Amino acid sequence: MSEQARSALERLVVDVPDFPEPGIVFKDITPLLADPEGFAAVIDALAAAGRDADGTVIVDKVVGMEARGFILAAPVALALGVGFVPVRKAGRLPRPTHAAAYALEYAEATLELHQDAISPGQRVLLVDDVLATGGTVCATVDLVERCGGTATAAAMLMELSFLPGREAIGDLPLTSLMVV
Repeated sequence: MSEQARSALERLVVDVPDFPEPGIVFKDITPLLADPEGFAAVIDALAAAGRDADGTVIVDKVVGMEARGFILAAPVALALGVGFVPVRKAGRLPRPTHAAAYALEYAEATLELHQDAISPGQRVLLVDDVLATGGTVCATVDLVERCGGTATAAAMLMELSFLPGREAIGDLPLTSLMVV
């Protein structure tokens, strides 16, 4: 990761205590999103997970998970020159979907992906803002595989090291720009 991306994360991710409930320290990324240079540096760092050591793009699609994953994944897809695919909460996609239920830190949810969003054999980079329990990533991997694609890596803005996300995703290569 570049020094510019590291600096942007340190300066622009703001801790908000007791949000969304007492005892939780929320990491607010909106100041980062508002800073064009910092945001660009972070997008470049996330996009590196979709390239090999020579800089060659090794993925066919970038999947972003609702909702903040969309904000990061779409520009990562543009940086890589590949398509962006949204994974949405249940009931928000208009055509036939695959669905996967999963556990969140505080609740349960279901994610959906259009059945034709990923073609068999396509290599996919998963991008999201936070890796916590790993439930969102695991559910998304399941959806990608049900389309016939392969999740090749995950790139996260931040990883919560006190939760079991890294263990939950197994041997899926993981890039975390910030570990808290």
